[in-house]
Parts: sequence; C-alpha cells; structure tokens
Amino acid sequence: MKDIQSELDHRRINIKKVGVKTISYPITVLDKARKRQHTVATVNMYVNLPHRFKGTHMSRFVEILNRFHGQIDLGGFHHILEEMKERLEAEAAHVEMAFAYFLPKKQNPEGLNTCRYECRMHGSLDQSDDLEFQFTVPVSLPLKEKSGAGLPRSLGHWGHAVVAVRFRRFIWIEDIITLVELAIAQVIGQGQGSQEQQGSLSVESLTRQVGLSLAGLSALKWFSVTVENLFEGYSTFATTSYSSS
Repeated sequence: MKDIQSELDHRRINIKKVGVKTISYPITVLDKARKRQHTVATVNMYVNLPHRFKGTHMSRFVEILNRFHGQIDLGGFHHILEEMKERLEAEAAHVEMAFAYFLPKKQNPEGLNTCRYECRMHGSLDQSDDLEFQFTVPVSLPLKEKSGAGLPRSLGHWGHAVVAVRFRRFIWIEDIITLVELAIAQVIGQGQGSQEQQGSLSVESLTRQVGLSLAGLSALKWFSVTVENLFEGYSTFATTSYSSS
C-alpha cells in the first residue's frame, strides 16, 4: 500500500504539534517504601511534523507507549522520547503524563490514612532532552477542638503549593514531597501563637520557606514554587524559581 503520509509536501508548511492526547493508561512508578506503585496516567504524546511529510502514523504513538509499559521513570521517559523522535522522524518529541501518587499518612479518626498528590511529568527531546516533574501539595490548617460532643472542627482547605523541579540526579518523589510538607508545617506552626504570629501565614511566607528548603537539595538543578490561597470567587498567589549553577 502506498504510504501517502510519507510523501513530500511541496508547500513547505511545518506542523508544530501532531500526536495523540488524553490517553488513559496504567503505569508503574517508583515507590521508596514499596518499590513500585501502580496508578493510572493521562498521557499526551506529540511531535513536530517537518514540511517534507504530509502526516504521521498516529498508531505509532500508542505502539511506543506499549513498549515501555511498566518502565515509567526518568530513564524510561528518555527512551520513550528517543524512540518517538527516531521512528516518527521528528526534530522534536514531547510526552506529558499526569497521574495520582499516594503516600501513607498516620492513621487518625478524622480522615484517611493516605494522601493523594497530583503529579505531572513533561519531557521534551530536541537537540537535548529536558524533563520537568511537577507535583501539588495541599495546604490545610490544623483541626480545631470543638467543645462538647462531636468531631473536631476543621478550618478547611487553605490552598496548595505547586512545585516543579528539574533533576541533576535521582531523588525519591517521597523525599521531595516530605521536604515541602515540613516547610509548610513550619510556617503554619509559627502562626498558631499570638495574633502577630498568625499574620505570618501568607502565600509569600509559604513560598519563601518552601523555596529555601528546596534550594538545599543538590539533586535539583532548577525548581519553581507557586503557593495559592483559595477564597470564594478569587485566589491569591506567590511564586518563585531558582536555578543552580
């Protein structure tokens, strides 16, 4: 059968992005305590299309994803990008993967003993590869004891911190999340005393403290932090970024 997609297109118009998106796909990610964790990802895969091609075989994206099933880590991501670029004869390849990651929490009568974190990996391969890992950590104020019978009353979901990192070398997801949570807890703890201390809890103070904690990780070559405080009808935020030499 004649391969129409590979025929030359003499109009010389490049397609910036072509691919498949919102693939719901089971993946396995590394887990420090249990070695591996099974979850489900939403995957976008796309390449650029040089003007010399009329189109590309969309089925090849899924074929490549199937080949690397169960190997979704930093190394596996790089190999997926390499194969996409080679098999589809593209100048650049991109993969986006969003998934839920679960970590155990201490058992308590008011809630679940696991916490869910929304994670996202975005990898690009052009002349060199670039991998960014992003995760969201919820920011919640501590429970308030309620007088009389009944459960303690919660102050509710204050907001969240969105952290994006680029790696210099391997580091466990759990270790980064734990570091961010400790930084958040430190600022919240400072705001539980006097009225003056309570004013220290802000998007600026949380962003600054999380950034200071991440800056001490030699395994990271770049990071950004955005803390958002949610209100009814609007939200406030602060953001920072850092790149080490």
